[in-house]
Amino acid sequence: MKANIERTDKKRVVIVGGGLGGLDLAFKLVDGDYQVVLVDKNNYHQFPPLIYQVASGGLEPSSISFPFRRLFQGHKDFFFRMAEVESVDTAKKTILTTVGEIEYDYLVIAAGATTNFFGNKDIQATTLPMKSVSEAMRLRNTILRNLEKALTEEDPTRKQALMNIVVVGGGASGVEIAGAVAEMKKNIIARDYPDLDSSQMHIYLVNASDRLLSAMDPMSSKRAEADLKELHVHIRQPQFATEYKDGILKTSAGLEIPTQTVIWVSGICANKIEGFPAESIGHAGRLLTDRFCRVKGLKDVYAIGDISLIEGDEEYPLGHPQLAQVAMQQAKTVAKNLKAIAKGEEPKPFKYKNLGVMATIGRNHAVAEIAGKKFGGFPAWALWLIVHLRSILGVKNKTFILLNWIWNYINYKQSLRLILKAK
Repeated sequence: MKANIERTDKKRVVIVGGGLGGLDLAFKLVDGDYQVVLVDKNNYHQFPPLIYQVASGGLEPSSISFPFRRLFQGHKDFFFRMAEVESVDTAKKTILTTVGEIEYDYLVIAAGATTNFFGNKDIQATTLPMKSVSEAMRLRNTILRNLEKALTEEDPTRKQALMNIVVVGGGASGVEIAGAVAEMKKNIIARDYPDLDSSQMHIYLVNASDRLLSAMDPMSSKRAEADLKELHVHIRQPQFATEYKDGILKTSAGLEIPTQTVIWVSGICANKIEGFPAESIGHAGRLLTDRFCRVKGLKDVYAIGDISLIEGDEEYPLGHPQLAQVAMQQAKTVAKNLKAIAKGEEPKPFKYKNLGVMATIGRNHAVAEIAGKKFGGFPAWALWLIVHLRSILGVKNKTFILLNWIWNYINYKQSLRLILKAK
């Protein structure tokens, strides 16, 4: 196979990954001094902060996804190829993909991260991650299918296992999906499944740290914990999952939870691409870069977003947090620097501006830390909605999500709880 991308008189920038960072970089470079090639394994961009709402039946997958080809219609010297990148040859300045080799003048790795199972193959094979829209759909199918099975299960032990849901990981993703499923239990299960005792549905949150949202202030952690307990989520910390076998999740504290649904959101690691020298790879597989986002020891190769780890920033000696804002700000820096290089000007180093962090727990409940202020409750929840709605691509998607949120806030009578199994 061949990628079939014609060379022009412009230098070529190849971007690997169409997440928040890669997409933003492509937007900033199109119709400029470079030919832009975007490579992604999917033909659509997905908005990670709202994936948990797809998993809990709150939003349609199409509401947080947008086709790349639609986004870049009418732009000259832009090419998209749906492919997986297998390796990089920095000597030849090519990447090897599932559709053939692609040459580059400048390469930007924005391939993001995947779920970290910490080398536990058994847990990887039996638990449910939540890093993509497709994984969210599988999770939604599993939750709904297990509830259907529970209706007809006569053995009380197996019935309880079908109704128990365990979330492993106390970060933002864990807190958000636990809160969403708890809201589902509180407001939907009793109505959709009147012959199923919803009070027997138990939601557990297993957290290895001694507090939830460890990247945030302890005050935010306490508020999040109180909000989850108000939703009757059973928080088990500090303890970590050690084994999941035969429908039993075991923890380091000796706890054994019978369950057919284990949601694994306990950390991430960088997506692996072969061809990078060992000295370019740091903690959790992240690519080491300088302050200009240039990969250590390589020429004309950059890395941004979750896959990158910038060295030399005194404020972040262990690397910047793997957040959307970091990826988007890095994309802005790399775009400016590539434009500067084309004009023969000097590039400028990346400087991260912390715009704040937020996490939502459920209806009217969230925590936020913005500009040194820490707050929660309805104001934080409303701000969370506004910030994320603004970030969604497309007027139609924004409108559909807003209408969904309003409708759900009033009565929770949306019709998205479908078990869709693609053949």
